[in-house]
Amino acid sequence: QVQLVQSGGGLVQPGGSLRLSCAASGFTLDHYAIGWFRQASGKGREGVSCISSSDGTTYYKDFVKGRFTISRDNAKNTVYLQMNSLKPEDTAVYYCAPKVHSGTYYTTSMYDNWGQGTQVTVSS
Repeated sequence: QVQLVQSGGGLVQPGGSLRLSCAASGFTLDHYAIGWFRQASGKGREGVSCISSSDGTTYYKDFVKGRFTISRDNAKNTVYLQMNSLKPEDTAVYYCAPKVHSGTYYTTSMYDNWGQGTQVTVSS
């Protein structure tokens, strides 16, 4: 059974850090590009960062560039999103998913088998 289990969210003050984890079962994570997306309350799901399957090239949206880092541990079949210098506008539910269709990295319809989502709240 293909499944992604997320962990690591929570409440943090502005300027703080969190690391999200996305652990896969039922498939080998590095066979797919993996994307992190987020959805703030009342808004649509937006892409945040991706890591390619082939050579591990990483991609970031401008609003997280320099603050977030995506990485992959093949031995643990897990992808991480390290989030530093968090801002209140980063508050959202964060999701990971494998890219199963050809297309642009930040189009949600290119992805399937989404993780369950994890809440990140940045507030003082």
